[in-house]
Amino acid sequence: MAEVFQFNNLTVWDIGAALVVLVAGYIIARILTGMFKDSISRTKLPSLVIDFLARFFSILLYVIVILATLSTLNFDVGPVVLGLSAVIGLILGFGMQDTLTNLGAGIWIAALRPIDKNEYVEINGISGTVSGVGIMATELLTPDNKFITVPNKLVWGNPIINATRLPTRRVSVDVGISYSSNIDRAIEIAIETMKSHNKVLSDPAPAVMTTELADSSVNLQLRAWTKTEDFWNVKKELTENIFKAYREFGIEIPFPQLDVHLDKE
Repeated sequence: MAEVFQFNNLTVWDIGAALVVLVAGYIIARILTGMFKDSISRTKLPSLVIDFLARFFSILLYVIVILATLSTLNFDVGPVVLGLSAVIGLILGFGMQDTLTNLGAGIWIAALRPIDKNEYVEINGISGTVSGVGIMATELLTPDNKFITVPNKLVWGNPIINATRLPTRRVSVDVGISYSSNIDRAIEIAIETMKSHNKVLSDPAPAVMTTELADSSVNLQLRAWTKTEDFWNVKKELTENIFKAYREFGIEIPFPQLDVHLDKE
């Protein structure tokens, strides 16, 4: 049987040529990937699709570079390609369904865009800002700077909560008042507090709902609409403002208490 790789036939020039092919191929692949990304960036494709296509294109180029390098070393890449195809086929038959599922899901995510770059989402109980969608996985960045990789099949196969897709969001602030407080006056103060905030929208109008008659309080919920980018600041400031307003106007915010009665024998 003829040897595919003749070690004895290798010369210093062969090794040098292989290194040149490898380095030059890597540089050319990077340049072509950049050119490809720039060209499709001029189209109306969303950034998520552009990143996905650029990654896929770069992987194909790197595979070609590796095969070209092996060919320079007198390695017959034909049998290698056939062997790899057989191995890949065997692996796919025994357990690569998930890989194909992730690949297919990545294509659907990039095409239909249930999520997009820089959107804040919750997927399968995991929350974060979308930083990219790869061939096999979606990348999220949490508010405390943790990098999370989620397999694409879990993204496509589960409900997605997208907190930033729409331009406005409703802010909800829960507060409890004592049973002895004037509920009508408490609601009036809460509405005025929301209306006085410069980032609370007038349409839809702010509202207050009585949500629960709890053990030690009547629970109210302040509901105000704001622009999505202002959501967290408005929630923080409304929570502080309603506390200050109730304290100023004598509306009691109770805390849980437990009365213990001892019977004398």
